[in-house]
Amino acid sequence: MSRIGEVLVPARLGTGFRWLLASSWTTNLGDGIALAAGPLLVASLTQDAFLVALAATVQWLPPLLFGLVAGALTDRLDRRLIVLTVDLARAAVLIVLTLAVATDRVSIVAVLGALFLLATAEVFADNSSQTLVPVLVAREDLAVANGRLQTGFITVNQLAGPPLGAALFTVGAAWALGVQAVLVALGAVLITRVVLPARGRVEGQRTAMRHDIAEGLRWVRHHAAVRTLVLTITIFNVTFGAAWSVLVLYATERIGLGEIGFGLVTTVGAVGGIVGGLTYGWITRRVSLGDLMRIGLVVETLTHLALALTSSPWVALPVFFVFGAHAFIWGTTSVAVRQRAVPQALQGRVGSVNVVGVYGGLVVGSGIGGVLAQHWGVTAPFWFAFAGSAVFVVLIWRSLRHIAHADEQLAPAPA
Repeated sequence: MSRIGEVLVPARLGTGFRWLLASSWTTNLGDGIALAAGPLLVASLTQDAFLVALAATVQWLPPLLFGLVAGALTDRLDRRLIVLTVDLARAAVLIVLTLAVATDRVSIVAVLGALFLLATAEVFADNSSQTLVPVLVAREDLAVANGRLQTGFITVNQLAGPPLGAALFTVGAAWALGVQAVLVALGAVLITRVVLPARGRVEGQRTAMRHDIAEGLRWVRHHAAVRTLVLTITIFNVTFGAAWSVLVLYATERIGLGEIGFGLVTTVGAVGGIVGGLTYGWITRRVSLGDLMRIGLVVETLTHLALALTSSPWVALPVFFVFGAHAFIWGTTSVAVRQRAVPQALQGRVGSVNVVGVYGGLVVGSGIGGVLAQHWGVTAPFWFAFAGSAVFVVLIWRSLRHIAHADEQLAPAPA
């Protein structure tokens, strides 16, 4: 058994990382349940396409509103304590929502409000949790550590969580919410076992919050590789957000999979992600980072086109599988590039700039997707996503060469 543990989580990564990994996998299982149960709960209360898309918007809005503040606080405060506090807050909100659903006193307004609070707490938890990795793990082991976190995320969040959430929802929405509350609370308990080494920051050194945020923004602006990553992920999340904001309607209505089948969509994508993870080392030994990014953007563009054209689950599910592999490869590459290039003291703020780009794009995209679906049908957002992605691929193609030299550019280049 110890040999299996050594293979999964090598001892050189440290006890602290193992507790972080356990906490991450536990809370990710809860979040995976919510991936299916949340949209299904909204869809059970309303069939209005705009309100369904709005549910995605209120979950994507908090990172845009609070992402930069979360990054600044992460670089100022005890990162472990931030994760613990907000996970406990998330568990409390879930308990209240569970009781409201169980007593049949829930409304669409209450659900949207709860989703907003949960997403707000998650902004601070995710930003702080990600910056714990380079604190706990040696630089040469960052790829291994992030691979373990990403594998756990795919396995429990996207593979196991959604079908479990859909199954629990068919028994009762309160069951799905209650199980998520327990898992998030357990994740908070596990994070208390993480012991952080000395940070090396000068005690008493304090600057204005606005100054700290501006410093992170300037660093990104002057670093070609990280700047290109943020720009690319922002634009592509506008197109992705437009299509995926109505995914529950696409899965249940357009390709006729029903509630359980909606969870299957995410599961198939997760299986693709696992395949992407298993082949990632082989791929990166043969394909440059710049070319890898280019291929990924082409894959995402063609994904939107294929889903817009088909109404068959036998065509759509393989497309979701390929997209899942692409998502793992893109996500792992971008995190590795950022963590190796960014100084430790700026990890939280630079990470938060990336988060704002991610969710800013999702918020704009989900709003566009809701309007398009309401007026022209559930495939309209996918057509928009295809056209927008295709145009941006052409515009960004040459700039992606910066990615290949990110590790060499350890300090920001002149503006």
